[in-house]
Amino acid sequence: MIRQVIKIDEDKCTGCGICADACQEGAIGIVDGKAKLLRDDYCDGLGNCLPTCPTNAISFETREAAAFDEDAVKQNMQKAKEQEKPAFVCPGSMAKAIKHNTETSTPVSTSQLSQWPVQIKLVPVNAPYFDNANLLIAADCSAYAYGNFHNKFIKNRITLIGCPKLDDIDYTEKLQAIIESNNIKSVTIVRMEVPCCGGIEYAAKTALQNSGKFIPWQVVTISIDGKILNQAF
Repeated sequence: MIRQVIKIDEDKCTGCGICADACQEGAIGIVDGKAKLLRDDYCDGLGNCLPTCPTNAISFETREAAAFDEDAVKQNMQKAKEQEKPAFVCPGSMAKAIKHNTETSTPVSTSQLSQWPVQIKLVPVNAPYFDNANLLIAADCSAYAYGNFHNKFIKNRITLIGCPKLDDIDYTEKLQAIIESNNIKSVTIVRMEVPCCGGIEYAAKTALQNSGKFIPWQVVTISIDGKILNQAF
């Protein structure tokens, strides 16, 4: 039959698994690091997963697909329960102990923060400190993971932080407005290595692209144990 089901853009998908958690029918799974529609007859076509995706990788399509089978969904959910199949857990939410060398003393550094507020959703679009600013767009967790964050990233930059997974918001429109309304000299995006952090990178890149401005930018990825993994320009 011809009906509406979800479609997942693998190029946009970061594998964060938020959509899999949101799907009450168990129609979405994470396969090889990407969200997949496991079976057409598990998808009711209502799209509860759509607004949860931080990169807008999910949309509707109308195509030939098996009819939604509520009985099949119930059987699958019951089977998973009987097998004690663990629910998908985003790598960014998994508990992990991290050990560091505490024998050497760490000098106390002063704050390099030069403005307030810092949350993307709170900062005014036309704040005066954006004029001729080097902009830092950072994932919330990155400042906790990387020990020298203030001196390495915040110093001489205007800092904006956020977490699309926790805030449940797309930052693209707000960031685009900031870039369009102000003379931004450069953009540095700092994210964690976990897949769910792809949302803030995607929002910043999309905002830059949509602004129509040619601004130098870079993406820095921080590991869970506080190391710089790579810098992409």
